[in-house]
Amino acid sequence: MPDIPAPIIVMTGATSGIGRLAATEMASRGAHLVLIARSEVNAEATRKAIRGIAPQAQIDFHFADLTRLETVAAAGRTIAARYDRIDVLINNAGIHAFAPRTTIDGYDEMMAVNYLAPWLLTRTLRETLIRSAPSRIVTTASEASRHHAMVELTGDMFAHTQFSRLGSSRIYGRTKLLDIMFSLELARQLEGTGVTANCLDPGFNVTGLGRELRFAPILERMLTKLRIGDPRRGAGIIVRLAKDAEFEAVSGGYFSVKGTRPLKPASPADDPDVRRAVWAITKDVLRAIPSSM
Repeated sequence: MPDIPAPIIVMTGATSGIGRLAATEMASRGAHLVLIARSEVNAEATRKAIRGIAPQAQIDFHFADLTRLETVAAAGRTIAARYDRIDVLINNAGIHAFAPRTTIDGYDEMMAVNYLAPWLLTRTLRETLIRSAPSRIVTTASEASRHHAMVELTGDMFAHTQFSRLGSSRIYGRTKLLDIMFSLELARQLEGTGVTANCLDPGFNVTGLGRELRFAPILERMLTKLRIGDPRRGAGIIVRLAKDAEFEAVSGGYFSVKGTRPLKPASPADDPDVRRAVWAITKDVLRAIPSSM
């Protein structure tokens, strides 16, 4: 009987938090991990941590700064050229910034990392995923999307925005709302290709909590001691959507960390016409960034 090749899983946000836990679990199940990281130091620490659990794990790293969209496209092009197939793409990287920052491309930093980067990476790898069908795309969204700032259907929705520390949650929520809209519209476009697209709410997780807050390490230790915000739950739903046979043919879903039950997106993510409009705007904004060789 011929050997069955290890499934190739491309993932962002795997060097810390629930992403590292999910990557470790998938490696222990025999996956070939293709991880996109920003820091070589964090990448090597992640490789060491995963191989401490799964010594035979196949782990490749490619590097991109998700605040610099050309590096995202370049990493995607390199991956598409190197691997004949991709079984799963997991868009997991994300940040919650408590102060406004503008990227070199002129976008709000949270918007670039949480929404524009996964949109662009997925576009760059789309044809490989279709050739690899059956394959899956999994995107980490959030129920924070229910507390979003207004979505304006113009290219300006991605621009730098002034906000306070308290107001940052609404901007973060908007990026996660757009992730849901992206995933559901992507599922519609991929109908009949054998590629599924789903998104998820990982729940509250203490790992990496409020990295920009001075008191975050103390709060994280306190919550961990109280067994609040166990990151294994958030990692678990990522793994289920990426690997479990139960979700092999499921597409166009938004799932809760609580029992993987389906969630109804907040408005206007529940409107297919608005989802298509946001897709068209995003495509136009990112048109100048090449996604193929």
